[in-house]
Parts: sequence; C-alpha cells; structure tokens
Amino acid sequence: MKDYLVLRVITKLLVPFILLFGLYVQFHGDFGPGGGFQAGVIFAAGFVLYAMVFGVASAQRILPEGILRAGIAGGVLIYASVGLLGLILGENYLNYSPLSHVSKEGQHLGIFLIELGVGTTVASVMMTVFFTFATWREE
Repeated sequence: MKDYLVLRVITKLLVPFILLFGLYVQFHGDFGPGGGFQAGVIFAAGFVLYAMVFGVASAQRILPEGILRAGIAGGVLIYASVGLLGLILGENYLNYSPLSHVSKEGQHLGIFLIELGVGTTVASVMMTVFFTFATWREE
C-alpha cells in the first residue's frame, strides 16, 4: 500500500472524522437515533479502514489484543454494574431512577452508561473479529 499516496492521505484525513462521528452517535444516543451498537460499529469501521490501507499489523500496534479484550470485558462490566447498582439501591435490575435524586436525571445517566458499555463492547468485538479473519491462515 505504500504506492497509493492519495489513498493513504485521504484515509489519514477521514479516520479522525469517522471516529468523531462514532463518538457523536454514542453521546447522542439517549436523545435521538443512535446509541452504543451503532457507535461501536462506526468506531470499529474507522479502524478497519485504517487497517485496510496501512496494514493489519499497523492497526494491531494501535489496538493490541489486550486492549480489545479489556474493552470487551470492560463494556460488559459497565453494563452489568449499572444493572446491579439498581438492585443495590433497592430497585429492579436496570432501573435507572435511583441513580440520581431526580428520576429523569437518573434515567439519562443510566442510559448513557449502558450505551457506553454497549459501544465499548461492540467496537472491541468487531475489531477482534476483523483481526481474527484478517490474520487467519489455513493450515
């Protein structure tokens, strides 16, 4: 890919905007369309583009396997923790109302944290699947 200068320059320009759009979808998810799953896929797509232009090894240096595993586990942990926090505070699992003194604020906080956990997990899983297939060799 070293010969494709235009492709490399355009990718370097596009990837930050793709990641920024993924963050926008993530943080806008509790107010409108979007949320954790969509944001995770968009975020992963930015890194997939980077890997396809600059090489999988280069992308794996940016996102090593340990980071991806931590992202998968961390996202699930965030999701489960928000649910268990509702139980600890005497409400139902994934009831966000007790997260704040004002019920509506608690719901926004709960949805935001749940979507953050989902987005982190989805992005990490998508990249793990991509790296697995991109580096797979038939033996």
